[in-house]
Amino acid sequence: MNPSVAVVILNWNGKAYLKQFLPGILLSEYDNLQIVVGDNASTDDSVLFLQENFPTVKIIQNDQNYGFAGGYNKVLERVEADYFVLLNSDVEVTPNWIKPVVDLMESDMRIASAQPKIKWQLNKKQFEYAGAAGGYLDIYSFPFCRGRLFNVYELDNGQYNDAREVFWASGAAFFIKSKCWIEAGGLDADLFAHMEEIDLCWRLKNLNYKVMYCPDAEVYHVGGGTLQTENPFKTYLNFRNNLIIMQKNLPAGDAIFRITIRMFIDFVAWWHFLLTGKPKFTMAVTKGHWHFLKSLLKTSKKRTAFQKNYTKHTGVYNNSIVWAFFIKKIQYFSKLK
Repeated sequence: MNPSVAVVILNWNGKAYLKQFLPGILLSEYDNLQIVVGDNASTDDSVLFLQENFPTVKIIQNDQNYGFAGGYNKVLERVEADYFVLLNSDVEVTPNWIKPVVDLMESDMRIASAQPKIKWQLNKKQFEYAGAAGGYLDIYSFPFCRGRLFNVYELDNGQYNDAREVFWASGAAFFIKSKCWIEAGGLDADLFAHMEEIDLCWRLKNLNYKVMYCPDAEVYHVGGGTLQTENPFKTYLNFRNNLIIMQKNLPAGDAIFRITIRMFIDFVAWWHFLLTGKPKFTMAVTKGHWHFLKSLLKTSKKRTAFQKNYTKHTGVYNNSIVWAFFIKKIQYFSKLK
């Protein structure tokens, strides 16, 4: 029998997405599968809708909205399976999207986490923002994806059809061995949302595990189902959380060096938002940096004894992706050197 898999969808006022995509998830071709919806204290009638229309789906209700990270932590405490799949509610799956990823992960005991190929649900030939063909970090821990650099999204022409180790797997369709989830301590609830999966993958890699991309499975993500891309709060979370995960996971001296440079790069973004008439985004960067500095002591207590040399990790691009994209005008992952 195949290893047991729990596909867990965290819902918050997402009845429309559940109605649209849950029927396809229930048709997934896997013989040892449970479907779970964790509800983050929705104020719509999501739970009633599930109870009336999807009686085979297990519903776990949180007593409040704990965000993406805290919400999943609360829900997964009550789920038992060999594999957890954290699946966004705005993801359309294909019938055989589970087994290829599990088979890849079963092939190597060091593989802790993986993601399928993630494309845009509104244009299924195009890679999607949140994950594409696997996640990378640049020399200053700026995240980007194979198949998506900033606002340039490649079409899928089979150019990324090789399974490979990456730095991070997307939280939109995040596969993880449950024992590795427990060992690493799950997601960092203080991050609330955005980059929490990067933080978890980084901790796994520091524990000598691998994170993989599987091209033989494919899903389609709408994107921005909870927070739209052009949202100051999302900008705040991204700038704050990126600095926090650097402090948590880099060796001490390296963290000081790279965070200092990264804050300077962020300052350039601050000026860009200001000069292009986006004062709310300028304030989001300021707020993100201020809250990072306020949390320095708290974050320092989360550091473990397992910080590894950053540039030795697979999935690190040893140059600046900002410089490559905006100055050298490199728009495709395959052109990076």
